[in-house]
Amino acid sequence: MQLKMYLDEQPVIPFKTLNYLIAEINYGGRVTDDKDVRLITALLLSYLNSDAMKGGYNFSSSGIYHTPINLDLAQVKEYVTSLPL
Repeated sequence: MQLKMYLDEQPVIPFKTLNYLIAEINYGGRVTDDKDVRLITALLLSYLNSDAMKGGYNFSSSGIYHTPINLDLAQVKEYVTSLPL
């Protein structure tokens, strides 16, 4: 619900705010080790950023996990079902 609110009410995607909200507030309150909170923050920066909104952004060094270049829904579904378990 928080994500929907931020995306619906902002003129641009507030990546910095979303990263803080998720890492520090949502999970940071449940994670007791400060190093784990730092890890969550670092991981989220790989996923919640403006580059991830572009086709071909790699989420892993292998290149297997990336944003689809063609945003046709059928092709996106095909790509997602082809990913390793």
